[in-house]
Amino acid sequence: MKIKEDNFILQLRNKNEKALEYIIDNYGWIIKSIVRKHLYNLDSYQDECINDILLGIWNNIGSFDESKNSFKNWVGGISKYKAIDYKRKYLKDLEKENIDTLDLKTEDDVHIELTKNELNKDLENLLNCLKEEDKKLFFKLYVEEKEIDIIAKETGLKRDVIYNRVSRGKSKIRSIFKTSEGRG
Repeated sequence: MKIKEDNFILQLRNKNEKALEYIIDNYGWIIKSIVRKHLYNLDSYQDECINDILLGIWNNIGSFDESKNSFKNWVGGISKYKAIDYKRKYLKDLEKENIDTLDLKTEDDVHIELTKNELNKDLENLLNCLKEEDKKLFFKLYVEEKEIDIIAKETGLKRDVIYNRVSRGKSKIRSIFKTSEGRG
């Protein structure tokens, strides 16, 4: 069967590897552009991130709803979030390396600070649409990687309230991302 624009999503859901090749050929430029934009100075992480994005598309195609979003925007969203995750991974790896060496500021330290600042700007831009208290919840949950129970104790909010706020926040981010990607 020939994979084309009108059947590649169905074929991907049926786990046809040719559909993944179609995505690489026709949507790979989106993935590469977003990864290069966010990981421009981290060449060694780019290929791994792209592979992770493709794996994410393969594993999560069941959650793609063509009535809510275009495939191009969905791929763009996955790519953006994975690239941000890789920046965070890079920073964690560097912090682990630098724990052993407590020297004066080196080029690596400057690079770490620049990358942290860049990541903070990306996160700030991403979360700008949320209320301040919801930004704090996202930060605690996704950046500090705290458990919901710990966040509930710290904030005095019930678990259900936290889940609802995070869910509404994700929806808001998705809708804004979808709108801005549609213009680009």
